Amino acid sequence: MILELADIRIPPGQNAAFEEAIERGLRTVIAHSGGFAGFKVNRGIESPERYILQIFWHTLEDHTVGFRQSAEFAQWRAIVGPFFASPPVVEHFELVTRST
Repeated sequence: MILELADIRIPPGQNAAFEEAIERGLRTVIAHSGGFAGFKVNRGIESPERYILQIFWHTLEDHTVGFRQSAEFAQWRAIVGPFFASPPVVEHFELVTRST
């Protein structure tokens, strides 16, 4: 399982519209991508214009090749991209340990 972590910043005052857009994009576009295994979205408390998007993929290539090189990526960016104050910082992680 691979965790894609995206650090997203939006302009002030756009929270409600962004939250609707990201939810719609995740459910209507990304959730139908091969290798998709779930997501979480968190909003910052001290920085409410900052969001952390976590998407779980079965393999790294499910995200970097299967999704990023598909027409669905353009659909996703059309939905959420207009809200980006700057390009998201995206990194991938492997699980090392977890609580039971």
